[in-house]
Amino acid sequence: MQLNDYLVTNLTGVDIKTSSNVRMRNTLTLISDNGEAIDLNVDIEADFETIPDKYHEVFLNMLMAKYYGKVSFGDNPFSKCLPPVKKKWYQFWR
Repeated sequence: MQLNDYLVTNLTGVDIKTSSNVRMRNTLTLISDNGEAIDLNVDIEADFETIPDKYHEVFLNMLMAKYYGKVSFGDNPFSKCLPPVKKKWYQFWR
């Protein structure tokens, strides 16, 4: 992780701080029978200090996929998650 804050995508509520803590925030809103809006604030926090640096991006993508329904594998030009090299059908032994 770098020494500054990141905005991962245009989604709101995703903060990555220098401390390697990732906090995801979301609000669920229920409209009751009488039209009253009831909000539930949801905070999910993960400590990335416990995993090696090379897996930070993979775990971040897993969190985004699970809790935001968004997958950014390959959408980020700075991504270190590279797809497997495609081989021709006759190169199966390599």
